[in-house]
Parts: sequence; C-alpha cells; structure tokens
Amino acid sequence: MGRRTVTKSVVLAAGLLLTGSGGVARAHTADGFTVRLPAPTGPHRIGTTTLHLVDHSRRDPWDATIPVREVMVSVFYPARTVRGYPVARQMTKHAAELFAVIDPAMHQGLPKAGVNWAATTTHAHTGAPAQPVRRPVLLYSPGGGDPRTLGTGTAEELASRGYVVVTIDHPGDASEVDFPTRTHHRGKVRPTVFRGDPRKDPGLFRTAIDTRIADTRFVLDTLEAMAAGHRPDAERGALPENLGDALDLRRVGMYGHSAGGTTAAEAMYEDRRVKAAVNLEGYLNHPPGEPGRTGELFPVARHGVDRPLLLLGTDGFRDEDIDRSWSAMLAHPGGHTRRRQLDNATHWVFTDYAAMAPQLQAAGLMTADSRIKLVGAIDPARSVPAVRDHVRAFFARHLPPAGAPLSWRLT
Repeated sequence: MGRRTVTKSVVLAAGLLLTGSGGVARAHTADGFTVRLPAPTGPHRIGTTTLHLVDHSRRDPWDATIPVREVMVSVFYPARTVRGYPVARQMTKHAAELFAVIDPAMHQGLPKAGVNWAATTTHAHTGAPAQPVRRPVLLYSPGGGDPRTLGTGTAEELASRGYVVVTIDHPGDASEVDFPTRTHHRGKVRPTVFRGDPRKDPGLFRTAIDTRIADTRFVLDTLEAMAAGHRPDAERGALPENLGDALDLRRVGMYGHSAGGTTAAEAMYEDRRVKAAVNLEGYLNHPPGEPGRTGELFPVARHGVDRPLLLLGTDGFRDEDIDRSWSAMLAHPGGHTRRRQLDNATHWVFTDYAAMAPQLQAAGLMTADSRIKLVGAIDPARSVPAVRDHVRAFFARHLPPAGAPLSWRLT
C-alpha cells in the first residue's frame, strides 16, 4: 500500500469516526486560503528540527498492538546562520490533510473547506546550525486533542529570545501525528482516539495526563542523551550542528495549554529537573467520578511546590473546577504560585488559533460567534503579544537566557 493510499484511508477513517455514519467529512485538497503566523520579535534567527523518539520501556497506552511508546517533537533554537536552510512549514502535508478533517469536528465553527493548512510557513529554518551558546530549555505540551503544531507561534517567540524550545506531540491524544514512516503497528499518520471532551471521562483523563507526564520525563531523558553527544532520533538522523551543546539542562522550564498546562504543573511537582512552569488554563483536579461530587486534586495542588508556577487563564473559561483547583494551589505558603488573567478572551487564545481565527473570520470562512467561542473577541494585536509577554517575562525572570539584557530579565 503506497503512502498516498495510507494517508487517504486514514483521513476517511477519521471522518467516519468523528462525523458518524451519516456522512464522511472531506479534507479540502485544492488550494485555498492560507493563514499566517505572527512573526517572532526577538533578536535571534531560528532553526528547527523534528525528532522521532521511541521509548522501548513503555507500551502505547492507547493501542495495545503498539509495543513501544513513540513521541514526536520539534526543537526550535537560536540559529548561528539560516542562509541556505529552508523555511519549515507549520504542518506537514500529511498532517494537514488529517487536521482539515479532525479539527473542525473537535472545534465547532472551524471551516471544513477553503483553507490550505499545509501552506502555512513558520519563521524557522530546517536544520540550521545552532548558536554555540548553552541556553535554557523549555518544554511545551499542547491541549488535549491538539497537535504540537498549534503552539508554533509562542515557541518561535521564545526561541527568538534565546531559549531552546521543545514542543511535544502525544500520539493517540493529539489530533494527528505524522511520523517519518509507517510501521507494522500503525500508519504513517496517527489520528486521535478522543471522540469528545476527555474531562467527561475520568479514566480517560487520568490516562491522558499520566501518559503526558511519562512522555515529558522521557523527552527530558532524551535531551540529556543529546547533550552527551548521542543521536536520539529513531531514524538515526544527524542533529543540527551545535544543538546538543546548546542544551543547558540545569535550567529547564515547562509550559502547556489545557491538559498540557496540567501536565506542566504536575511534571514540575514530580520531576525536580523542571525548575519553573506555566499552566495555560489547565485543570489541577481530576474530573469527578459522579455528578455532584468534586474531583480529586492533583498532588501538585494538594501539596504545593517550592519552585515558580504561573497560572494564566481567561475570563471566558472560568468554571468551578478551575477556580477550586487553582485556589488550592495558591493557598500553599511560600508565594511560589501566581495567577494572572486575560480578559475578553477564551480557552484557545493560548494557541495559534489566536492569530488564525480572526484571519479566517476576515476571509469569510468563520463566523464572528465561532471565533469568539474559540479565542474570544480580543484583537490578535493584543492577545498574541499579551500571551507571549506573560510566558516570556515569567521565564526571563526565573530562567534568564544567556546574554539577555538586565532590563528584560527583571520584567
């Protein structure tokens, strides 16, 4: 079976699973509208590379036929030069084909046709040599059901400001993950197993967060191997020049959105290698097992942490579970946790949708109501810098990059 046939069958299967037997959602394959990512504002040009990592000590939690746990990551970093290195796309062609089917089903109001998702370019250059400077490392975990690619804008901003940023896909959870090759156990592109909100299924939610934390710790182990000179990629590809030497693993931070925010906070609690974390609107409690009950707090909210944690939310996504679990976190002594809020915004404002949804609305491909439900009515000229500034200033204070001017480090 050829690559084109495999990809097409995955898209059709995902359409059947996500739309029901009444009809198959069709990926829009003709050229269409192209959304743009906002440019990073820092002084550094950016390189990027993608790694396929295999953890042979774990089986896949979502598919019993897969005997290992695979993780895909992208690494963004300050580049020594970008001359002659191509600009990376936000999504691969095969990931974009599946994204066009799955994400409109998961996020009502996104256009089901008319967008060329594969055409969006980043501001990072594939394989460019890294600057020979040891830099803090930041990990990113996306929201439940979201791919790592929806966190590209913030990752590029942080890399342009002097960080090495590693964005993590959690296969089986992420809407779609494109691997370098297919195997006997899975196709080249793997779709999500989610068929609704994971918060409505306590067992599913627990598995998702436990898996994400294990993925995070595995990625940290892999970065340590990279810094020691090993090639961790399953295809044994060479790393960009200087990249292993650029990893300062004494200074590791983590940020994440929604389930990724839960992961960032709890991973910091469980793994002392993580020195600071940002939770972008992730619950710090499990969903209740029965109606009318309260869900169990995660250990990080029960016991607190002795390292900095930022809780960043919106006025459009506040509910009892967020307020209760975040209040428990803030109640611990020591002042290590801070809470901030973006107004006139809602949940996916912390992703690339903050910039993309208004463009889709302006192009007539998304209604104003759908845009507001997804990211809020806030103008992207305000929301994108606000999110970037909150995350950047937090890490600049607690994990300042080498060479950052004093006035910026103390923001």
